[in-house]
Amino acid sequence: MSDITTINPTTGEEISNYNYMSNDEVNKIVDASHNAFLEWRTVSHEERGRIIKSIGDKLMEYKEELAKLMTEERGKLYSQSMQEIDLCKAICDYTAENGVASLADDVRDIESMKKGLVTYQPIGIIYGMQPWNFPAYQVFRYTIANLMAGNSVLLKHASNVTGSGLLIEKILHESELPSDLFRTIIIDHDQSEALIGNDKVRGVTLTGSDKAGVIVGQQAAKAIKKAVLELGSNDAFIVLEDADIETAVETCTQARLINNGETCVAAKRFIVVDSVYDEFRKRIVEKFEGTKAGDPMDDSSDIGPLARADLREQLHEQVEQSVAKGATIAVGGKVPEGKGSFYPATILENVEKGQPAYDDELFGPVASLIRAKDEDDAMRIANDSRYGLGGAIFSKDEEKAVRLAREQFDTGMVYINGYGLANPALPFGGVKNSGYGREHGGFGIKEFVNIKAVHVF
Repeated sequence: MSDITTINPTTGEEISNYNYMSNDEVNKIVDASHNAFLEWRTVSHEERGRIIKSIGDKLMEYKEELAKLMTEERGKLYSQSMQEIDLCKAICDYTAENGVASLADDVRDIESMKKGLVTYQPIGIIYGMQPWNFPAYQVFRYTIANLMAGNSVLLKHASNVTGSGLLIEKILHESELPSDLFRTIIIDHDQSEALIGNDKVRGVTLTGSDKAGVIVGQQAAKAIKKAVLELGSNDAFIVLEDADIETAVETCTQARLINNGETCVAAKRFIVVDSVYDEFRKRIVEKFEGTKAGDPMDDSSDIGPLARADLREQLHEQVEQSVAKGATIAVGGKVPEGKGSFYPATILENVEKGQPAYDDELFGPVASLIRAKDEDDAMRIANDSRYGLGGAIFSKDEEKAVRLAREQFDTGMVYINGYGLANPALPFGGVKNSGYGREHGGFGIKEFVNIKAVHVF
């Protein structure tokens, strides 16, 4: 019997079977990865950048194959799988173009010595545990930065996208990158904990739930390893009195339903001030009512199925618990009959503290619509969360929106009058239970380096 069976969430049919690697296999991979690192760290930044560009070029040769596999394994719209691969290419290109400058030595004039040098040196193997929701992007986000920094990379992908993890390995191995610098490993939780404790593994990164973050964070701390944790959120999208309502409705709809609603940095809570609440509600309910769930390979579908049947059950349970505690369903909220793990675009109203729709992350196409008295109340509700990954503000007064974002929003990222999943030029990460550390924007490249001071007298 296989350890892992991947299932197509659109049809419920089996895709493939995989077995966990033996401990001996894993240890051999670790040794090879470490030896590859010892060579790679001596390669110039310029040459690393050139090789990373070759990874992006090779990726585009596999664009359709990888996009189809991601859609098959986790049910995301094919068009969005294609966009995800474009984002991965952009990460390669951005890193190749900007990585050299990011890693350049910082020379400081110091009175008591000839000079002070700050240099950014690689540390070794970086072990990443990545989720299924963006099977390519999550991998490229940490892999490319760490390869540029001079580290080697191990990937433990979510089991339901094992095929995608192995295809990504094949793509990197067909680029100019030495093969042992990137390996996909198929292991269980006990093997993962042992790997975190391996002396040759120098850093640990996880994208996942805050519950998983607690476990991995403790395992890394026990081994005295640095960790970067990106742990999801229930992001607030605030609509102020002077907002362009049409822009707010369009953006909130896109930001909640993109990737079937299975996005860490998505609009989870729509917080709307009282004076424009009714207008916003009317328009957004109409938008959600017109959303079509269907085959993710079909261009006419707006959302596909959730990635697994158990995730649909969990989401529906959160909706039912919220309703039992006073929330009301404005649209959706019913599990459809038939094959596939589909869930309709749903809006919950009368959402209050103590309900899963207020307190927790609902990972799927379910939005919480919350009425705020005014701007101050909206900011209070937005920050009344154990999470702090992203958020948004809609206001025609851009200066005011930026001030609120800068000074009051307790999150790692804020969007003003728009939404974008991620940009390679800007840092990505959160605060509070959304984790710590940053990726992208030149920051991720320095998360797992030795920031070394050289004193020259």
